[in-house]
Amino acid sequence: MSKIYLSAKLPELGTQLLKEAALEYKVFEGTGLISKKELLKNVADCEVLICPLSTQVDREVIDAAPNLKLIANFGAGFNNIDAAYAKEQKIYVTNTPVVSTNATAELTAGLIIALSRRIVEGDRLMHHEGFEGWAPLFFLGHELKDKTLGIIGMGQIGQALGKMMQAFGMKIIYNQRHPLASEVEESLQTTYLSQAEVIQQADVLSLHAPLTEATHHLLSSESFSQMKDSAFLINAARGPLIDEVALVEALKNHQLAGAALDVYEFEPKVTEALKDFDNVILTPHIGNASVEARDQMAEIVAKNAIALLNQQPIKYIVNGLT
Repeated sequence: MSKIYLSAKLPELGTQLLKEAALEYKVFEGTGLISKKELLKNVADCEVLICPLSTQVDREVIDAAPNLKLIANFGAGFNNIDAAYAKEQKIYVTNTPVVSTNATAELTAGLIIALSRRIVEGDRLMHHEGFEGWAPLFFLGHELKDKTLGIIGMGQIGQALGKMMQAFGMKIIYNQRHPLASEVEESLQTTYLSQAEVIQQADVLSLHAPLTEATHHLLSSESFSQMKDSAFLINAARGPLIDEVALVEALKNHQLAGAALDVYEFEPKVTEALKDFDNVILTPHIGNASVEARDQMAEIVAKNAIALLNQQPIKYIVNGLT
């Protein structure tokens, strides 16, 4: 029987599909994240590794799995995997794109609204000291209508967010490596600008770029000095897009009005100083943490495992193997 190892528990839909296909599989049953030692032990004789973004699959892991044919990543990103080395070893690497789009865009929209209207800050107030009553100047936030949303990374999530925030009356500008086709820009009612222009003009700046060498510390101290001091920063993409030391200094110096982060430069660690700001919202990487999205992700990785072991075509290959 074929061997499949899951380095984290999946939604039941995924394991049910593996059972129905009569495939042998084993799941990490420990608490927290799997250790490197545990992972190395369990990949030794597996043909398919199904893993989440939190499982680091480097050369050592790949070399420890001589029978490995597929690394099915449970997530749209795959920077946790040495995909180039996997390609050298003729091992497929797949991801779960598209299905995270709506969930992540919704979470980002929620962070924008919560930050601009001080919802989380107000919740903390009411859970502790409370308030004395309604007053004309008490706890003022900002409306989004007629404000400018700057999106860096106008892929599927960026486009979905743009559509959502247009309903709030926001103007949408964006930057990425290449502009969208003019007809797409027209349908989205968005304008392509340089990265510097987006950073300078945005009232809300939202990051949706992939993590590459070029985008590491995409926002640095220089970037923060260019932002409006009334602007909000949102990151639900990848933590290292932001230099968190520079972000802390920018917040201290009031170079921006607040930030909402769902991902972190040294995840799962959070830069401690970020916890001290009332105008910073921190969430635990829950961008696609909806029942609907996670079920669809589980279905993709399970069906890819089944297809590969039945010598059928697999979907969403990201490391160039054909």
